[in-house]
Amino acid sequence: MDSNERIAALRARVLRGKAVGTSRRADFFSVVTARSLRASEAEASWQVRRGRLTHDRLAAVSFVMDDLEMLAGRLGDPETAVTADELDEARAYLAGFVDLRGQTGHCELDVEPVLWKGLDGLAEDLAGRLAQARGAAAQAYQSFITALRGLSLMIEHAGVVARETGHRDVAESCARIAHQPPTGFRDALQLLWFVILGVMHGDQVGLVVPGRLDRSLARFYASDRAAGRLSREDALLLVESLYLLVNDYIPDGLAMSVMVGGRDAAGHDVTNDLSYLCVEALRRTRLIYPTVGICWNEETPSDLIDLAVDLIGHGNPNPAFFGDETIQRGLRSLGVPVEEACHYINSTCVEITPACGSNVWVASPYFPTCRILLDEIADQVDRGAESPDFDTFYAHYCARLGQHIAEAVADQNEARRVREAHGRKPLQSVFTRDCVERGKDIDEGGARYNWVECSFVGLANLADSLYVIREEVFTRKRMSLAQIKAVLDADFEGAEVVRRRFAEGYPKYGHDNADVDALFAHTLQFFRRECARHRIDPDDSPFVPGAFCWVMHEVLGRECGATPDGRKAGTPFADGCGPAQGREACGPTAAILSTTSWDHGPMIGGLAYNMKFGARLFRSRDGFACVRHLILTFLRRGGFETQINVVDAETLKAARTNPEAHADLMVRIGGYSDYFTRLSPQMQDEIIMRTEFGGA
Repeated sequence: MDSNERIAALRARVLRGKAVGTSRRADFFSVVTARSLRASEAEASWQVRRGRLTHDRLAAVSFVMDDLEMLAGRLGDPETAVTADELDEARAYLAGFVDLRGQTGHCELDVEPVLWKGLDGLAEDLAGRLAQARGAAAQAYQSFITALRGLSLMIEHAGVVARETGHRDVAESCARIAHQPPTGFRDALQLLWFVILGVMHGDQVGLVVPGRLDRSLARFYASDRAAGRLSREDALLLVESLYLLVNDYIPDGLAMSVMVGGRDAAGHDVTNDLSYLCVEALRRTRLIYPTVGICWNEETPSDLIDLAVDLIGHGNPNPAFFGDETIQRGLRSLGVPVEEACHYINSTCVEITPACGSNVWVASPYFPTCRILLDEIADQVDRGAESPDFDTFYAHYCARLGQHIAEAVADQNEARRVREAHGRKPLQSVFTRDCVERGKDIDEGGARYNWVECSFVGLANLADSLYVIREEVFTRKRMSLAQIKAVLDADFEGAEVVRRRFAEGYPKYGHDNADVDALFAHTLQFFRRECARHRIDPDDSPFVPGAFCWVMHEVLGRECGATPDGRKAGTPFADGCGPAQGREACGPTAAILSTTSWDHGPMIGGLAYNMKFGARLFRSRDGFACVRHLILTFLRRGGFETQINVVDAETLKAARTNPEAHADLMVRIGGYSDYFTRLSPQMQDEIIMRTEFGGA
């Protein structure tokens, strides 16, 4: 079987597995968790108990492997199923523990120490620290060591399965890396996956991403290639194997990320051959994970850009482009030093976190900016106290939104306090700077970076709505706020003429109109100032704004009434920092000019600009060149991130009618990729509504 057939067969198996699913594994690990916690009840330290729990979860992992696979690490169902009584007893016991709020994961781990020292080397270092520590720090180190032992056991078990299934090379690799440093690219990639899997599974952490593979694994790749131990095709197969393992483990509808390129602290581009392989691996895997972000700067090799555009033009939406200078500038403004600001990751979708040292929570929370606008309109009308001018109205809206922000910060800080008291993630702590140095678990504030990122949803709809209110009520005096409220409450029923005037009679964000764009920018400046007023526990970290959506533009839109921009009730909001769906009437260049008319740098919480092109555009090389030019225009004007769908509305409608024939059709949503046929009907409508450029 050649490599194309191998990857095709593995890909098909992943898709089949997603369709089936199983709860047997989850039930088994509920029982394992309850048994471990019961067994450690005599231990006074919760930190130590959590180390044992991570160990026991990892020691109980079952693996499977078949003839096609090149890497170990695919979870299997436990050999024995739990009984109904065992499951009921476990659930009843676990119900007595505190329900933890807040976020986990969404990070790239610090794997450099384990790649140099191996797991036994890390454990030896921790044992040395334990010998010198007292109190809480000693408990932390003890839990870290216990968790690491569980990870070694898990890797040993994977090696046994590899040997039993005839994978001698994989078995030997597992035997090495269960204790010693990796000796080559295969070892390093295999260990990277086991560390990611171990943290997610053992600590019950969500979405730990592979991250900067072309940095963390570069020395192993270069050494093996120079020594003739590794062909480029075999390296590609190994990267593809990692991508397939990620897709097998992570449920659909989420996000996992890899990033390539960018610059080092001295400003030099760091693109290497492994960067290209990380992008090329998307071609044959053609699954939703991972997205691969190209960290663009003026020194980014032209052929890396061409490779990504080629994949996009052939219907693979997973490559994305990030403005490296814009993002680094934003990180530096948060106090991240230059040598670390160049090493960041989109921790899942487009939200940015510093690599290796992050306990940053993202999208916490999403703010429904337009619903808050409707609340302000209703409050003024119901009180009979309509604002005398637009500036006053806008100030009242900002004050209302500011109250929502203050309440959100208080809620996030309370969630942080609960996690500090009742959480603990000892294995993640080992792989997160500066938990080991501080002798603190990540839930105690041991990480180097602990800020929280929020996200403001529906900004284009908000700007367009504010412009209509300013013109209709205060400039032209055609309607009062009460009259607008009545029309909106009726969802424009019997007022289609008014709706069309709101929707089509005024310039919109995305038309390169200075007045609307300035209103958008002014609102963003308020968000930034208001967020900057607040601080996050445990170390007085900032509350950082963003404007990406994931799926929340559809969810929050479904829950919101009609808005003054002409949007009807229940309709999705704009899907990122670009114009609202269908409003790029002046073409892609005007939309880009509007979208880059304000400073993206401070919005480290994430910005996504979606573009959609018809497949017909890519029937000639001119189409590829056109899209490449638009991408670079966006980035050179300070754009944060852009992602592209290349699929026409007819194909999307056909997929909705006949989902079985289009089961693997991928689309970009609000910062991540998903299978179109598995989206909600409302989200499918939202994708179809987006303006399609070059479709004729």
